Amino acid sequence: MARLFGTDGVRGVANELLTAELTLRLSQAAAAVLGADVPEGRRPLAVVARDPRISGDYLAAAVEAGLASSGVDVHDAGVLPTPAAAFLVADIDADFGVMISASHNPAEDNGIKFLARGGQKLDDAAEDAIEDRMGQDPPRPTGGDVGRVRRFADAEDRYLVHLLGTLDGTRLDGLKVVLDCAHGAASGCSPQVFTDAGAEVVVIGADPDGLNINDGFGSTHLENLQEAVVSHGADLGIAHDGDADRCLAVDHAGAMVDGDEIMGILAAKLQAEGRLADDTLVVTVMSNLGLKLGMRAAGVQIVETGVGDRYVLEAMRSGGYSLGGEQSGHLILSEHATTGDGVLTGLQLAARVASTGSSLRELADAAMTRLPQVLVNVKDVDKARVKSHEAVRSAVAEVEGRLGEAGRVLLRPSGTEPVVRVMVEATTAEIARSESESLAEVVRAELAL
Repeated sequence: MARLFGTDGVRGVANELLTAELTLRLSQAAAAVLGADVPEGRRPLAVVARDPRISGDYLAAAVEAGLASSGVDVHDAGVLPTPAAAFLVADIDADFGVMISASHNPAEDNGIKFLARGGQKLDDAAEDAIEDRMGQDPPRPTGGDVGRVRRFADAEDRYLVHLLGTLDGTRLDGLKVVLDCAHGAASGCSPQVFTDAGAEVVVIGADPDGLNINDGFGSTHLENLQEAVVSHGADLGIAHDGDADRCLAVDHAGAMVDGDEIMGILAAKLQAEGRLADDTLVVTVMSNLGLKLGMRAAGVQIVETGVGDRYVLEAMRSGGYSLGGEQSGHLILSEHATTGDGVLTGLQLAARVASTGSSLRELADAAMTRLPQVLVNVKDVDKARVKSHEAVRSAVAEVEGRLGEAGRVLLRPSGTEPVVRVMVEATTAEIARSESESLAEVVRAELAL
């Protein structure tokens, strides 16, 4: 049987994979595993939050029923971003948390993500323990030992106060910011905190109806934000995804500022303040070479991981680093958060613009010069042999020799399909395209199924 947990919790189409029955059993198992270390005589405490997709109503009810019937007290925080749930778990010293969201996926999907004490993501061992526990009878306390479900009345206020506190007194007065909330979990809190920080705020994509989350708005659809920034004469735009753990930006001219550029800007900020731990930035193999070259010139070291925020988090924890993230806009500022926080990232980015007096574009250009990047997906090939096949390795070496230090090659097998992703960065788009296509032809010819 396939593992139930994926790279970010249990995710699938609501009422197909994620039924009420499965969710109930999953929550009962989580209660038994994550509440196991609670001292005798005290009921475990969990925070539950969700994004606004329509299936979140029944899934939250199933989660809370599973937890309370297993003797766990529940604080229901309602609709809030994933990073808010993580913050609240730590803030009230809860034993664990549950976030119900499918992030940037369409409305028909949903997901269940568990957070350990302190708001940390679960490791594989804890997820496996929950999955194994689902095959056993759940705990069935009675009488006064049954858990209570209560509304977490000041959940959003606690999160907003925390976010404002990260600005260290910096104000956004004089900045005009457009916020695209993807009709998602940040629709209430993001406009509020930017307004409280002093910015003039224009809001789009903040009318969730349960079905429109990520639909034409948010970090995966920047067109509306780009148009709004230009038409309103704004200084910058910020785009969240459905659960607001990501942030992409748009400069005053409507050009995208992606996660790599945002990381470069914030690394420079933290370095100038003496708060960039070991002068190191953690990125994935998909980050643009231009970021690595820019950071090298600024005296910032790079630690590189595999693709996925969990790998970035693991490297940051093991090395004690303060900043890391992905090109997709999933950034982790470990001084203030245990996971990616798109609202926090957007605030810090706007604060950098406000405190320096430079435009977002000027800051991005100072941090890095983006190298053209071309990605070719080669389908129906034996991805398992891509790193060991001699002809493919020889072709890669030849391309790397021609590119030198001004370019980069990455061949990455898909995790779910018989596909190899061929990525080439070079000084010009023409060179990147030519070299990627030639490599793709070698992969297609040598590894065809």
